[in-house]
Amino acid sequence: MLEHTYSTCCGDIHYWTGENAEKCRPQLIFLPGLTADHRLFDRQIEYFEERYPVFVWDAPGHAASWPFAFSFSLMDKAKWLDEILTREELDEPVIIGQSMGGYVGQAYAQLFPEKLRGFVSIDSAPLQREYVTAAEIWLLKRMKPVYRYYPWKSLLKTGTNGVATSEYGRRLMRSIMKVYDGNQERYAQLSGHGFRILAEAMEADLPYEIKCPALLICGEKDHAGSCIRYNRAWHRKTGIPIEWIKGAGHNSNTDAPETVNHLIEKLIASVQNKYGVCGNVSAFAGGRRS
Repeated sequence: MLEHTYSTCCGDIHYWTGENAEKCRPQLIFLPGLTADHRLFDRQIEYFEERYPVFVWDAPGHAASWPFAFSFSLMDKAKWLDEILTREELDEPVIIGQSMGGYVGQAYAQLFPEKLRGFVSIDSAPLQREYVTAAEIWLLKRMKPVYRYYPWKSLLKTGTNGVATSEYGRRLMRSIMKVYDGNQERYAQLSGHGFRILAEAMEADLPYEIKCPALLICGEKDHAGSCIRYNRAWHRKTGIPIEWIKGAGHNSNTDAPETVNHLIEKLIASVQNKYGVCGNVSAFAGGRRS
């Protein structure tokens, strides 16, 4: 993978692109969840990078994308993503977003519906206002103190065992959380800001309609918030197909990577049937190896 940076008014975003696959369509855009970094999708990158152009980032304020001013909105993240994709000539994206990454994908669908070719939600939830209660929005706006004063050792345990069921998934998430070890204030600020801009995007009461081929993926043991309830309602309301991953938690792509990879592959086939397959275009522009 090649590492790049993109400068914004709030700070630099670090992201990675594949270097081996021809620059064909569609392109796979992996967006990790809140507090996670690009390593969350290691098993997906390994599986797809030889056949499709792949992209993954450390979201603004996360891991390598630091320092970063927490003055941006969810829509800002979607706009920056589009600017980066345009820069890299990734013009037919399939967004694969885990948790917060799925919300960014829906914001992208709202802003750039004509560009999005496919959407996979992994343990995320709908962004529309109708799915959440006023009490849930109130709580989302007030999460920073929870993460600031929660004992770090307990938070580290909850943040690993609570989102993954597999040994690999828990070990990976622990490693990701250790990035913030010794700086709980940064972790609290990152988490609190993320939940707040999520609540604000819900309050905007926009359609966030998904008009391209889409798939909902959710772990059967996903106990993060009300994710299972949200996904059931999302599926019923929109008719978007849903796949429940047996034994998986909130990070189902790390708990059952082979299953999730095959489901993503099926979605890609639907995208190719609708929009076409790879064409003869140039390979990725240069960057530096990670």
